[in-house]
This record gives sequence, C-alpha cells and structure tokens, in this order.
Amino acid sequence: MRRMLTLISTLIVLYAAVAGGMFAFQRHLIYHPENHVEAPEHYGLTGFEDVRATTPDNVLLQLWYHPAAKGFPTIVYYHGNAATLANRAGIFAALTEKGFGLLGLSYRGYAKSQGSPTEQGLYIDARTAIAFLTEGKHIPINNIILFGESLGTGVAVQMATEYDVAGLILQAAYTSVASRAAEIYFYIPVQLLIQDRFDSINKIARVKAPIIMFHGELDTTIPPANSRALMAAATAPKEAFFFPQFSHNDFDSGIISAHVLDFARKYNLTTQ
Repeated sequence: MRRMLTLISTLIVLYAAVAGGMFAFQRHLIYHPENHVEAPEHYGLTGFEDVRATTPDNVLLQLWYHPAAKGFPTIVYYHGNAATLANRAGIFAALTEKGFGLLGLSYRGYAKSQGSPTEQGLYIDARTAIAFLTEGKHIPINNIILFGESLGTGVAVQMATEYDVAGLILQAAYTSVASRAAEIYFYIPVQLLIQDRFDSINKIARVKAPIIMFHGELDTTIPPANSRALMAAATAPKEAFFFPQFSHNDFDSGIISAHVLDFARKYNLTTQ
C-alpha cells in the first residue's frame, strides 16, 4: 500500500509539473516566429514596399504593401503561426497578379516586427494594419478584404466583427485555439489553463461581410470539421471549398487566387 501511495504521489507531482510547464510555456507552443527575412524582391515579388507602422502600444511592425489595380479591393493578409511573410510569397504574387492590392502583416515578434506575440497583441497589430490602409493610404474600409490563414483566421474573424469590411477569406480555419489545443493535449485541462483562445466559433455569427472558406480534406493540423462548424455558425453570405488533394500547408496559390477573384466578382467587390 505504501508503495502504491508513493507511486500515486509521484505521478501526481509529475502530472502537475507537466501541466505547470505547459501553462508557463503555452505561448511557445502556439507561436513559432522566425526572424530572418529579406526584401520582397528576394522572393520574386515585384511592386511591393517593405514598410513600417507603429501600434498604439508603441510596437514597430513590418508590413509588405502592394497597391491595388484600378477597380480592385485591397486584401489584408493575416498569416499563420509560423515563419514569415516570405513563406507566403506564392499567394501574394498570385493575388496581386489578379489585380488585388495586398498588405501582409508581420505580427509582433515575427520577422522584423518588435515585441512578443499574444492574442490581444495580434489584434492590436491587425487594427494597425487596417489603419495603415484607411488612414495612411485613404482606402475605404468597404474596399478592404480580410484574409486569414490558419492562426490568422482567428485574427481575421475578430477584425471582421469590428469593421464593416468588404469580405472575409478563411483558409484552414479552426473553431477556437482553445478547442483544438484541448483535442491535442487531451490529458491537460487546457480549457482552464489557456490564455490565448481565439474563439472564432462564438464570434463568426456577428460577421456581416460575405465569407469564403478554404480547407484541405487531408489537413491533420486543423481538421476540416473546424471549417464546417464555422460555416454552420456563420450567418453572413457564405461559401466554402473543401479540397480533397490539399493538407494544411500545400494549397495551390493559383487555385485559391482564382476562387478569390470569383468571390470578389460575385459580391461586387471589384469593378473588373
């Protein structure tokens, strides 16, 4: 009996240590920034400016900006939890070649942006990117489309509840970071411990803009059931495309940009 009690006590201590460690380092599990990035031209992007904007809490952010062709809206791109804007060069090129304007945001802590990422910090960064366009470039909010990729879908959904944007694009979306983390770390009381929740499932019904979603059926990082749940919860004009050949990171930029152009034309977001 004494041995059994000792074993149980040891397991409890080990479990508490694991849970405590995951609580302390949870943001390292969510965010995987990289800091090395060259100029846009290094990645084959033409017509892009590498610019800076300062947030209300005094964090200097890096952004890549490409102006829109006449009659086209501008897309604000909120990327996923890893790497830099450079890893999105393919989709940036495909969208701007169609005529869309593009503003890519490096969140705080990513690439050449200062600071460290948190949920509320990313929302501040996202608002700063929108202000760069509306105040700095005098682009009306109803001529801006938000594009969220993976982690960035939670950022895009939050912004779409705050601004009357022209449209919302979600690629590989989750219902909430808290729910997905609870599925992965089922042995930890994630819902009680997690700080950055990105709770899109309880926000998306408030989005008034047209919504288009993309998800790969082979995605094991964020299973496609997440996008299906968001589609069911959304009340705005909405459509979704589920691709049997794609997983989480291998979307074809040409296919996605063609769907985005069709989406913009369908809802009269472009005059071209």
